[in-house]
Amino acid sequence: MRIFFSIILVCIVLNIGYAQESSLLTSLEDSLPKAEKVNGIFRSTRVINSHSVEMLAKGSLDFRIMHRFGFVSDGVKQLFGLDAATMRMSFDYGISDNIMVGIGRSTFRKELDAFVKTRVLHQTKGKNAMPFSLLFAVGYVIHTEESFSVMKPSFADRSAYYLQVIAGRKFNSRFSLQLNPVILHTMMPQDSTTSSTIFAIGCGARYSISKRVAITLDYLPVLNGLSENNTDPLSVGFDISTGGHTFQLHFSNTIGMNERAFISQTTGDFFKGDIRFGFNLSRIFQLRKSKN
Repeated sequence: MRIFFSIILVCIVLNIGYAQESSLLTSLEDSLPKAEKVNGIFRSTRVINSHSVEMLAKGSLDFRIMHRFGFVSDGVKQLFGLDAATMRMSFDYGISDNIMVGIGRSTFRKELDAFVKTRVLHQTKGKNAMPFSLLFAVGYVIHTEESFSVMKPSFADRSAYYLQVIAGRKFNSRFSLQLNPVILHTMMPQDSTTSSTIFAIGCGARYSISKRVAITLDYLPVLNGLSENNTDPLSVGFDISTGGHTFQLHFSNTIGMNERAFISQTTGDFFKGDIRFGFNLSRIFQLRKSKN
């Protein structure tokens, strides 16, 4: 009988000790900072050409004007490329903090494009931190320029589609990096030696040199299907933030400003001096006030 009561006493003591330890651990967890979302991984929803890991806030409208000029190497006669210009104008809208849509019009091949981008993971810090953000973007492009071929292309023939995965991380207040592989399918490529389906491993980087200025890199090495006349799109530049505006000044070998154009129709070799000056101007308007 004494042994029985001794066993019960030991169990009670162990149970009290476990409860105290559990309570202490719970109090310790509660004292830790809660998970906090990491924002400002990039300064814009585009690195330069490519989608970035950033999203528009719910109710925000981004009116964007993008310009690409001719090759700087064209010299004084072409005012170092400024006499030749292509443009893309777009409107992007945040349906929610994790879903945004956009439409655009380019003078290059008179293209129309549209996309949907959604965020499935958001980088956080603190308790149960998520080390990176993960997004998906799906888009559609159609060119409307006049065709002079005997067999006129159909609506489907003029179309292209892409799917992009974007994984990015802000390592500290200055440096951010993302990987953005993309699959592009063009129904009827302009160059017959270019594959209908192209896969590219993209990457983007940002390094802040002040609160308002950052250096950016946007590079998409294409793994298959390009013709001998095409090269990988590469852009480097500066982001300058001023209130609701973001100015992106950059040098690039691309002329097109949607995924079909800059992935499959970049012809200049950046490292051989085929460089174009360009800029993106973004102005964000808050159309709906956040409930927060």
